[in-house]
Amino acid sequence: MQLNKYSESLIHLFEKAKEVPLETANVVNPLVSELASWYEKFRNSIEYRDEEVILRASIERILKRRLALGGSGSTTAKPLLKELVWARYFPESMYTEETIGGIEKIIDFYLNLKNEMVKTHHLKEGEMRDLMFQLMSSDVEQTLHPNRVEEAVGNYIFHVLQKNISATPETEEERDVQLFIAIRRAYSKDDLAFLRFKLFTQYFGKMNDQDPAVVSEKFGEAYKQIESQLKHPARFKILSYVKRHIPPFLIMEDIFASQDNIKEISQNEEELNKLVLAACQRKYKTISEKVRRAIIRSVIFILLSKTLIAFGVEGTYERIFLGHVQWMTLSLNVIIPTLFMIAVGFSIRTPGDKNSRLILGHIHTLLFENEPKIGRPMHFPVPDKKPRSAMEWVFGTLWIVAFMLSFGAITLGLSFLGFSAVSQMIFIFFLAIVSFLAYRINITAHEYSVESRQGILTPIVDFFFMPIARVGQYITAGVSQINIFLFILDFLIEAPYKGLVGFFDQWFFFLHSKREEIG
Repeated sequence: MQLNKYSESLIHLFEKAKEVPLETANVVNPLVSELASWYEKFRNSIEYRDEEVILRASIERILKRRLALGGSGSTTAKPLLKELVWARYFPESMYTEETIGGIEKIIDFYLNLKNEMVKTHHLKEGEMRDLMFQLMSSDVEQTLHPNRVEEAVGNYIFHVLQKNISATPETEEERDVQLFIAIRRAYSKDDLAFLRFKLFTQYFGKMNDQDPAVVSEKFGEAYKQIESQLKHPARFKILSYVKRHIPPFLIMEDIFASQDNIKEISQNEEELNKLVLAACQRKYKTISEKVRRAIIRSVIFILLSKTLIAFGVEGTYERIFLGHVQWMTLSLNVIIPTLFMIAVGFSIRTPGDKNSRLILGHIHTLLFENEPKIGRPMHFPVPDKKPRSAMEWVFGTLWIVAFMLSFGAITLGLSFLGFSAVSQMIFIFFLAIVSFLAYRINITAHEYSVESRQGILTPIVDFFFMPIARVGQYITAGVSQINIFLFILDFLIEAPYKGLVGFFDQWFFFLHSKREEIG
């Protein structure tokens, strides 16, 4: 069997990536590193984020704290990189004057760009400040952690799937932008901040190499176009389509990264098949572990937050207005959402052998067909500007009915159990969040699924469950914006804690220099 030109190029890139020399060992004082990395693990565990975006979010958090009272690249770059090295995001070999200089340049560019945009009134200061930190942190991450392999695989996925999505001449550009966004979301797992950065990079090229005043002239228009694309009516359909076709690329990437002789293996069909099926099973196991960690984190979050609110808010309300604490409803308010999350964990199943065989067939297509094409074709959906049809009105009405029935049934059940009005609101609040978290965990469990797993009862479950999960999505997004605890942690606790870590770092360095003087 002969590899096609696309898979040949991709394999060559993976081979070159493996030739990069290993970084030198991290020689930061072990205690200092342990203190800093422990804090980062704790901080990241209390905020629900995908593992792929933790580094960017940490960089943004440090930048906001360092620049809260003003500053520049020269005052911020060095301590930023030092904190990242302390926390073991990067080895100490990254801590060089060249790297620090590159980060200084990035920080100063975005600070100047923000000032230019505010001065010309293209964007409000608060809006531009938030956008500045998103772009700055994304640019710093890409500079410190460039992933050329990921970029190449993303381009390869784009090349394959683009041929499947037909569009009119007027909508081809929109199709390509939406496909690019969907691949960045489904494959690269970009958050909204990094996605904006990649779109600005597509628009301007490498921005920090340019004059901020020149970039600012077109920045406002670029921002409007990017936000329009991020809210495009077709985004959900394209994302859903891409997600269904991503698994073969993920397995193929894993094989290319782990095997040094993939060209020789490809000539032996039996050996290649065994390798693909083994990679599938290995990834399924990884997903099971990832799901287990997510469920444990969610259960801990529910137990801690529910217990705190149950005793702090619900218990206080009942003692003041009812004269006594209803211990039964208080306990149920903590136990039921927790049991619900545990039940969801036991019900989730990872893909099976049938799914692996489907992936195997797609990988053969990707490796050996001259113009690889997988999955069914689709037409790029054009937004319908006509008035809503009768069927759309019916669906909209049914969606409202689903909301009323779902929350109405919960309210009636809680009233029957003797829940007070406040207890009911707290219960529904957390049930919505738990439902959304359960939905996210279920998506993670099927990251490698290409087969449809619709059951007989799925439409009924979706009818009652999706309204609750949708409310949970809005609540989760809103809570993350006004999380007072995280604000206190980031600005009132983290700063002195990192200052203490810095003191220990300097003290141990001083002791080391004294020990060398004795020697």
